[in-house]
Amino acid sequence: MSNVTSRQSFGKLFIDNKKPIILPSEVYKDLHLDDEGKIFEVIVENGRVILEPKFTVPKDEEWFWSAEWQAGEREAEEDIKAGRVSPMFDNAEDAIKYLHSVEHDED
Repeated sequence: MSNVTSRQSFGKLFIDNKKPIILPSEVYKDLHLDDEGKIFEVIVENGRVILEPKFTVPKDEEWFWSAEWQAGEREAEEDIKAGRVSPMFDNAEDAIKYLHSVEHDED
């Protein structure tokens, strides 16, 4: 978690015509920006520039964050909290026996 309060000045920045903006090292440290791969959305709001961190999802994980999959995750979490889960098994054979017994119980 950041040590930066809701508003804290880190001094002034000089921006020249080459357009790079270099943030003070304290900002990098307090916001943990030294980690690679940080992505920010640049927002201009009421004359202020806001850098808002963005969470990016790797292409091969997009399925997990789909609305349909997340609905299933919430349903599974509700089942777990309500105790609607099967017992743990030591091996696949015991699991298969359990599944066959459940099928017959519901008939």
